[in-house]
Amino acid sequence: MTVKALLVATALFASTTALAASPALEKGGVLIDSQGRTLYTYDKDNEGISRCNGKCAENWPPLKVEAEAGTKPSDAWTVIEREDGAMQWTYKGKPLYTFIQDKQPGDKTGDAKGGVWHVAKP
Repeated sequence: MTVKALLVATALFASTTALAASPALEKGGVLIDSQGRTLYTYDKDNEGISRCNGKCAENWPPLKVEAEAGTKPSDAWTVIEREDGAMQWTYKGKPLYTFIQDKQPGDKTGDAKGGVWHVAKP
């Protein structure tokens, strides 16, 4: 292997291992997904069980596990199977969601919706 190929392989490995740390980031005390969308928790969920299905999940899309993303459960980050069979990320046992009415990265229009939706915090 040439030095250049070795450097490229090392850079690729480093970037994928950085992704493996968690499926979300923290910005300003709030958890966000890889596209900068605010993540939320739902009071009606039980630990490790999503109660947001059907129309609810259309308005509050779950933070689904993307196999190609290279992230793996660790520490506070776990994965649950949803009612529809999809896999969803949880943080400290709480399933995570985005909100369809958040139009731009950083929007938090879902916070306190119905008194049961809350911005996810680390």
